[in-house]
Amino acid sequence: MATSSSSNALMWRRLFRRFEGRGVSLQSQLRDMVVQALAEGFIAPGAALPSSRSLALALGLSRTTVSIVLQSLSDQGLIEGRPRSGYYALSGPLSPQAPRHPQADAPDQAAQWDARLKQHPAAQRNIRKPANWQQQPYPFIYGQWDEGLFPFRHWRSCVLESLQAQSVRRWAPDHLDRDEDSLLAQVHSRLLPARGIWVERDEILITNGAQQATYLLAQLLMDRNTRVGIEDPGYPDARNVFSLQTRHVLPLPVDADGLVISPALKRCDYVYLTPSHQCPTTVTMSLARRQALLDAAQQHDILLLEDDHESELNFAGRPTPALKSLDTAGRVLYLGSLSKTLAHGLRLGYLVAPAPVVRELRAMRRLMMRHVATNNQQAAASFIAHGFHEAYVRRLNLAYRERARVLTAALAQHAPQLHTSAARGGSALWVQGPQGLDTSALAERLLAQGVVVEPGAVFYADPPAACNAMRIGYSSIAVDRMDAGVRIIARELLAARSR
Repeated sequence: MATSSSSNALMWRRLFRRFEGRGVSLQSQLRDMVVQALAEGFIAPGAALPSSRSLALALGLSRTTVSIVLQSLSDQGLIEGRPRSGYYALSGPLSPQAPRHPQADAPDQAAQWDARLKQHPAAQRNIRKPANWQQQPYPFIYGQWDEGLFPFRHWRSCVLESLQAQSVRRWAPDHLDRDEDSLLAQVHSRLLPARGIWVERDEILITNGAQQATYLLAQLLMDRNTRVGIEDPGYPDARNVFSLQTRHVLPLPVDADGLVISPALKRCDYVYLTPSHQCPTTVTMSLARRQALLDAAQQHDILLLEDDHESELNFAGRPTPALKSLDTAGRVLYLGSLSKTLAHGLRLGYLVAPAPVVRELRAMRRLMMRHVATNNQQAAASFIAHGFHEAYVRRLNLAYRERARVLTAALAQHAPQLHTSAARGGSALWVQGPQGLDTSALAERLLAQGVVVEPGAVFYADPPAACNAMRIGYSSIAVDRMDAGVRIIARELLAARSR
């Protein structure tokens, strides 16, 4: 520690600032600061901590707040309280320091990792979002949450329910390969029937989002010679997952009715598709096309992987029944998610498949991560059971309908050279620009001005040199900011034509 009281006070003030603005109480901030100071060695082992009076003066806090925190840390054995003497750092470090690994004497002694890697997933093309998109004034980004719409109070009450002693006793033990019964019950009795799907509980698996469901299916069902069809343009993450397993990922065309029933289907063992709101074009597969696809699957012995993302985000008439709900031959495996409606960071999804398949998927999931976090499952189950999820989805649909209308109108007014597909639901518009427009370059120029859009090249298996398509989302931008953001897009489009 510094030698003078003034420098001591300055050190504590600077350290405390690192913990401000975290949305927690002053006691929590102070506690975190003291623990960090001990862990980083700001206080030598065995040395005295500042008195509650001096620390309160240095930080501008009440002496009562400081005393409560120091006493709490002492009760938990993180510092030592000595009668009539004050509080002291423990004689040893707060946490044991790991030994530093010795460096190799010469480069040729280091492991040659390039030769050992069997796959290179980091080299795949992925959707990329600016890490600071939430700080941008015009975040036309797809599928991300809007804190102005999120029901914080209802979610907090469900989390608090999961922290009651009886609830903790249920979710805290290792579930091995089991799912949380309460969430399984809600998926079985509420979410799936809403999509016209009636199955037994042993045909449902809870996953870390639909993404994990896709990965598990690829691991279980595919090898290097499996032929997997995927929409083109289509979801890049699914294409990348399948590409790690098989050499035969086949692009399939999409039109205004969704996946086209083309001759290429006959070459597929599996077909992955997003019929509710096609990724990325947002078109909804017609009922007639769905039936034709099921007939083709039966005729050519194809299994269909239905990713029903954003199915609940529907604001143009009654939702089209899930493909799985029309399946009478057991040829559709169904992937659902709470991430798109509730919160992406929650990472909760579910998969519906025949019981023998789910049994194998459950065993495979156990090898990866045992089970999905059960406290999150329990909180989500309460959120659905209390009707909060249904009310939240209704609120999202009302908001998204208005946002889609305003965004479409703004694009038509300020950027008529862009062709926009009519939105029946979901959280984004798929936009086609004039030939020769490079939306990747456009997106970079827009980001420099605080406008975030998603260039379309990544969605194509073999994108053109200058892809003229892009996705413009409306889930995370307020209506009153849309017109100004679209004006910037229009200005950059005009500038691009003059280059």
